[in-house]
Amino acid sequence: MSPQTLTITIDPAADAAPFEQVRTQIADQARDGGLPVGYKLPTVRGLAEDLGLAANTVAKAYRALETDGVIETRGRNGSFIAAAGEAADKEAAAAAESYARRARRLGLDHRAALAAVEDALRATYRTDA
Repeated sequence: MSPQTLTITIDPAADAAPFEQVRTQIADQARDGGLPVGYKLPTVRGLAEDLGLAANTVAKAYRALETDGVIETRGRNGSFIAAAGEAADKEAAAAAESYARRARRLGLDHRAALAAVEDALRATYRTDA
């Protein structure tokens, strides 16, 4: 079995900004197991050079990934793929709890609060569910 490697392609014609393309591709590869937990990512400068991007662009993507719990930065040791599932589950649960409390303060009943969430999910995921 060959070791996993990070593969990123930047499409200059894409609607998404380059930092978002980097963020999305790393997150997708981490989520689907292409990049295992503990995989060491290239340095910001190294990846920027490889992709022909400004270092600030890659740094912005790494910061967003860290905020999302997909990667963790260990100071001078570098950035690594984190156990994103657990971090994402915790963040989603906290967001759901915050929403439920806010909806209740706004006077929405359970059905109305749930309908608002379902509408938002349909719009975000572009599904008919």
